[in-house]
Parts: sequence; structure tokens; C-alpha cells
Amino acid sequence: MRRRQFLSRSLAFSAMAGLSTRRAFAEQPPGWDQVPGILARIVPPVFPDRDFDITEFGARGDGVTDSNPALVAAIAACSEAGGGRVVVPRGIYLSNGPIHLLSNVNLSLADQATILFGVDPEDYLPLVEVRWQGIRCYNYSPLIYAVGQENIAVTGPAAGSALIDGQAVTGWGLWGDSRQDEDWAVLQSMANDGLPVEERIFGPGHYLRPTMFEPYQCRNVLVDGVTFHGSPFWTIHPTFCSNVTIRNVTVFPGVTNDDGCDPDSCQGVLMEGCSFYTADDNVSIKAGSGPDAVGLPACTDIVIRDCHCLGSGWSGFTMGSSTTGGIENVFIENCTANRCIAAFYVKSNSDWGGMVRNVWIRDSRVEHCHHLFLLQTDYDGIGDGPNPPLYESLHMREVSCGDASVSAFWFEGDPRQPIRDVDLIDIAIHSTVKLQLIDNTVGLYATGITLDGKKVTVAA
Repeated sequence: MRRRQFLSRSLAFSAMAGLSTRRAFAEQPPGWDQVPGILARIVPPVFPDRDFDITEFGARGDGVTDSNPALVAAIAACSEAGGGRVVVPRGIYLSNGPIHLLSNVNLSLADQATILFGVDPEDYLPLVEVRWQGIRCYNYSPLIYAVGQENIAVTGPAAGSALIDGQAVTGWGLWGDSRQDEDWAVLQSMANDGLPVEERIFGPGHYLRPTMFEPYQCRNVLVDGVTFHGSPFWTIHPTFCSNVTIRNVTVFPGVTNDDGCDPDSCQGVLMEGCSFYTADDNVSIKAGSGPDAVGLPACTDIVIRDCHCLGSGWSGFTMGSSTTGGIENVFIENCTANRCIAAFYVKSNSDWGGMVRNVWIRDSRVEHCHHLFLLQTDYDGIGDGPNPPLYESLHMREVSCGDASVSAFWFEGDPRQPIRDVDLIDIAIHSTVKLQLIDNTVGLYATGITLDGKKVTVAA
């Protein structure tokens, strides 16, 4: 009961913080002038100069011995001592069960160190509170998890190979979409019916795959210099967190729904120098789905720079589809995207509603995509629900696109809530089948648009 009360208080505090952020936004300068102030507030955690080598707690880097008890013991000892680094030396360390981080602990992988997670679902009990596709519930623990902690990190060497492998292809991925979809429908019904979070119980007998790394209601989070591979579900999923830094990270494919990085109802996120190659969205900014997200924090003040979306079964830089809590103040610069459905994608529907506003994209390059800039308000075929989403103040400038094989600009607004105030400035497209398909969009400003070097007109 005490834990549930803590979570309730934490969510209430976060909701107030989110409202405070939105009020403050109106007083801030527009556009890129905000970025220096946002970055000044995103400060990576610093840890005491104190090491706890997991081999001293019984871990063995042979890829066979279960090192989970040693990891748990080392993390506990580090936290009790006031913090420091839990060091994973070179070798392959099997963890039959999750790693739960505690305050002031940096899980630090050495060069050529690998954490290899076991694939028996029973090892990921007891159930913990998570947000699964935008709805809170109790489910198997994420492979790496923290709840209500401060100053936590997962780091690797500045140069070298530090790997976290979820082995999803031979484990969780065998569950398949059909089983997962049945439970997803049940979870949505629970939320729509107002069933309390603590009664939304999944885990054994159900098939909602866990995320790979989910810090939940945490402050001061750092992920730096590690490679993730084989995620069962979304890979890096900070949820209800503040002051998050994700840099120099590489994500390779897991199984379906293996989004690379999904900040979810977070305030203050810097993502830089990262590379993503996934079966699902490379990056997807989220803010909860449906009734369960109403009144919970928005996802605000997100800066993404110098990142590379190398290939995706879906999209490069996405906002949505979970937008109910609201997404605003997103800045994307000096990034690349390739081999994806949409390079820049805003998606929601009129069941989930919410908003996406104040998005700024500049100085970026796209090689091949189906759509350069796709704005969709009827995602998953839902266009007649009661809550059309609000998209407004979306800005793209100085972007080049080698090939958009379907369209450059595809904007599908809802006639009840048209897309508002879109700026397209100095965008060079070298090849596309269709320049534009723009419906229910007002306040469109476009200048300096070229197709194969020739100026073209884009208008609603």
C-alpha cells in the first residue's frame, strides 16, 4: 500500500509539473531560442568515485553462469554506500532476471562487456507497474528497470563495444502478435472502463512483452555509450521522468515493436549522437493513450541532435501515436534518416486525441523514405472518434531528401480540427512520385521548396 500511495503522489506531482511547464512555455521566446535554456536544465548525473565490481559478488563472465544475484547484490551495496559505479568487466554475463537500478548507481559496462538476458518469463516476476503502449498496468519487469529513483545511469566506454542483449528473437519474440493483440485489447478496455491501475494485472497467462530499459518516475537519468540488441519490445523507454540524457547509444533490431527510443511523458530530454536500426520506429515521442493518460504529464522540452535513423520498418523521427497527454517543444537538428516509411511523422487519431505542437526541425538529411513529412490524424484507421487531435506550430527548414517514393508532404488533417500553422522553408527534394497531398490544413507557409533543383509551389 505504501508503494501505491507513493506512486499516486508522484504522479500527482508530475502532473502539476507538466501544467507548470505548459504555463511557462507561453512566457518563453519561440522556436530555437528556447534550446539553450532547455539544455541548461538537462544535466547528466554525477556519481561518486567508488567502484563495485560484479565479479567480487560472484558474477562470472562465461555466458553460462547466472550473474543476476551478483548484479542485484552489487547494486544494493553501491546504493547503500552512497552511490558509485557497478562495474561489469569484459566478458559475457548471463542475467536470468531483471536488473533494478537504485538511486546514485551507474551500471557501467567495460569495453567488450556484454549483459545477456535470459528468456524465461518466470524470471521477470514479481510484476511491476509500467506503461504499456500508453496505458499503465502491472506486467513482467522490464529487463532493466527503476521506479522512483534519482541519479541512475547505464554507461559504456567512450570508444569500444559494450552490449546489452535481450535475446528476444529466441525468447519473447516467439509469443507473436496475435497473443499480444488480444491482451492489448483487454488492457484498453480496462482503461476505458476506469478499472484502477492496480487491478490491471498481466504477467503469467498473458502476452504483453516487456520493454528493455524503462526508468519509471525517475529524475536525472543517463544512458551513454552502450549498444542495445534484441529488445523484446520498446528498447529505451523513459516514462514520467525528468532530466534525461541519452547519448552515443546504438540500437540494433529486436522483434516487432522494438522502437529504438521512446521518451514518454517526460520533461527535459536530450538525445544526441545516437544511431538506430530497428524493425519499428527508430525514435517515437509519446504521451499516453486514451482515458488513462488524461491529466497525466505531457512530453515536453525534447532536443534531438546529431542522431542517425539508419533504417526502420516504420519511421525515423515520430511523435505519437500516443498523444493524449500532449507533446510540445520538440527540437530536431542535424539528423539523418534512411529506409523508412516516414522520415518525420506525426500520428494520432480521434480516439486518443491530445496534441502535438511547437515542433522544430532543421539542418537534416533524408536519403530514402516513402514520405518526407507525414501528418496523420486517423492512425490505425480511426477517423471518426470524438477527440480529433490538435497539431499546430510545426516547422521544417533546410532539409534535403534524396527520394520520397510516395510523397514529400502528406498532411491529413481532421475537418473538425484542421492542422494549423505549418512552415516549410528551404527544402530540397531530389525525387518523389507526388509532391503533396494536403487536406484540412490552415496557415501553411512554404518557400524555397525545390524538386530536382527547380522551384515548386506547395500550398493547401
